[in-house]
Amino acid sequence: MRTFFVGLFVTLGLTATVASAPAGAQDPKSAHVRTFAVLPDDLRFPEGIAANPVNGDVYVGTFVFGGANALLRYDFHGRLLGRVEFGGTPLLGLQFGPKDGKVYIANLGASKIQRVKADLTGQIEDVVVVPSIGAPAPRSTGNPDGSSDTILFGSNGFPGPNAMTFDAAGNLYVSDSFQGAIFRIANADVCSPCIASLVVHHPLLATAGFPPFGANGLAFNGDETALFIANTGDDRVLKLDMATTQVSMFAESVNGADGLVRDAHGLLWVAANQADTLVALDERGRVVAQIGGFEAVRNGRPVGLLFPASLAIVGMEIFVTNLALPLTDTIVGDEPEEDVTRWTISRMLLPRVR
Repeated sequence: MRTFFVGLFVTLGLTATVASAPAGAQDPKSAHVRTFAVLPDDLRFPEGIAANPVNGDVYVGTFVFGGANALLRYDFHGRLLGRVEFGGTPLLGLQFGPKDGKVYIANLGASKIQRVKADLTGQIEDVVVVPSIGAPAPRSTGNPDGSSDTILFGSNGFPGPNAMTFDAAGNLYVSDSFQGAIFRIANADVCSPCIASLVVHHPLLATAGFPPFGANGLAFNGDETALFIANTGDDRVLKLDMATTQVSMFAESVNGADGLVRDAHGLLWVAANQADTLVALDERGRVVAQIGGFEAVRNGRPVGLLFPASLAIVGMEIFVTNLALPLTDTIVGDEPEEDVTRWTISRMLLPRVR
């Protein structure tokens, strides 16, 4: 596999470091963001992303209410190899199965986890229906004057499966953005029937903020003693102790914390979807690097990152879906997402962080 990726880097003229601009030159934030692929004309809002670690294929799912949705397969060069239709059911997170080599799909519209063969042939398989458990308990939040506010979370019981991650044993963990929960599917590749067991149902995993998604991106630490969880609406990354199921703060003020992925050096990369950047957190939760940025919409396409949603690492590169979803639909003209007519996936080299 090393030979495969090195050959691709040479072919594409990529290096492991990002060159700095000459003294006094203007270096746009988006300078190191490259377009990997443009969605087909009939598709919008790429959200989930996953990669096949063996051959570098990249999978992308769309998040459209009231329109066409599909799962797409690209090769490492951005050529479209295959497509599976999902009709009007919007998709969220994707994961590549480490044991069965299948693509796992969080089908939000159907409240299901599904999977399909890596070449996108054959039937779409239902893995499990995410159960309805309702909203978590109220949350008390302290104020500087010593008082506190109590947040009551409402729920109509509609499950919101969003992000997924596997542990080393092949168990699949799923975040539920609407119910403030994490579920576990034991031995996801072979279970029959599969069961979504509740790991934790916690008020810190819900949100009253904006965008209105609570528990989102997931990533384990190196020894899988902790699971990191993005809370998008609260601009936080949380830490779940796998032994005690205690939930604690790990990082604050990550604007629209969305997809998570851990790199080979142990840094936790977070898609800050409302800041149009990716940030890297060290083991203390401190921001040690920031890449990406938005420059403009040109010819209907984002230049740089625009509402980066999900992340996947292949070799020394990180791939990002530009969801570019307008959210303030009652105000016209305040979001660059309104000008997007062609949606993109971006790629960037991972920087060396000292």
